[in-house]
Amino acid sequence: MNLRIPGPTPCPEPVLQAMTRQMVDHRGPEFKEILLRVTDRLKHFFQTQNDLLILTAAGTGGLEAAIVNFLSPGDRVLAVSIGVFGDRFAKIAETYGADVRRLRFPDGTAADPEQVAAALAEDPNIVAVTVTHNETSTGVTNDIAAIARVVKGAGKLLLVDAVSSLSAIDLPVDALELDVVVSGSQKGWMVPPGLSFISVSPFAWEANARARMPRFYLDLLGAKKSLDRGQTPWTPAVSVFYALDAALELMLAEGLPAIVERHRRVAERTRQGVKALGLKLLADERYASNTVTAVLAPDGVEVRPLRAALRERGVVVAGGQGALEGKIFRIGHLGYVSEADIDQTLAALREVLPQVGFRAPAATA
Repeated sequence: MNLRIPGPTPCPEPVLQAMTRQMVDHRGPEFKEILLRVTDRLKHFFQTQNDLLILTAAGTGGLEAAIVNFLSPGDRVLAVSIGVFGDRFAKIAETYGADVRRLRFPDGTAADPEQVAAALAEDPNIVAVTVTHNETSTGVTNDIAAIARVVKGAGKLLLVDAVSSLSAIDLPVDALELDVVVSGSQKGWMVPPGLSFISVSPFAWEANARARMPRFYLDLLGAKKSLDRGQTPWTPAVSVFYALDAALELMLAEGLPAIVERHRRVAERTRQGVKALGLKLLADERYASNTVTAVLAPDGVEVRPLRAALRERGVVVAGGQGALEGKIFRIGHLGYVSEADIDQTLAALREVLPQVGFRAPAATA
């Protein structure tokens, strides 16, 4: 099956095989060795010297940790959103009592750094900004460097959802002065779901000392203290750590620049191939994601039958989320992906589109 969704993503065979290993004592020397090794290697891919902590949790658990460890109830937060996952980040903050001011941009567009700057200038009581680097619901990547310059120039705490970008799209955490950055194992890391990775800057730790939101399982200070002993505070997903260890070995062999270039190349092949079929993209191509492509459903074509027809041919794509349900379908191309995977996807699309009612424009037929 050619799994072309934004996550979970396919896993290389060595990663799958690594998970068949027997359990070890998670308080013993064998697991300590793995934990310290993968932590160090993750810091390499985050391009950071900041603390790097691993939680046994899905990506959303990492985002919740980013909220509860650095904010207090009543703190004013500017939530910059370009889609479903930006909205989710804001909702988590609201759930814990933050005073959230939403800055929402239309689906398919990136956040405007000038509007972020204006929002910060208008409200000096804002203490933190949440933003999604790469929004898989719309296939858009924000200009995080420009947003970071604005936010850090204003002296605010910057919390970044990089769940679907880090490991596939270049994100130099330290160079951009990103305070809290969250990623998740089931995306570009080529690992099954179950682990969240969070980098924490010194500025963020200062905020942590003041933060009063409740936390227990997601307590990052506790995770840091445990890591100093080569442990995790709670029972880790040992098998997923095995998988992560194997995946990082493969990623180091390929090298970060080559990984980023492969994702750029595969994404461009996807976008050009989709357009050659006579379909249109949701995203403004200046900000189109290199990990997922959102395609507008043509007039007269229903997404559900289209996806079902593709599945019968061995290709699985994702539908739209929220307000975009039934309006788009999404092709994931992150992690363990090659041009051949995309060519198979495009060939299946070419075959099934006429069967579900699509008639290509004459110029592209």
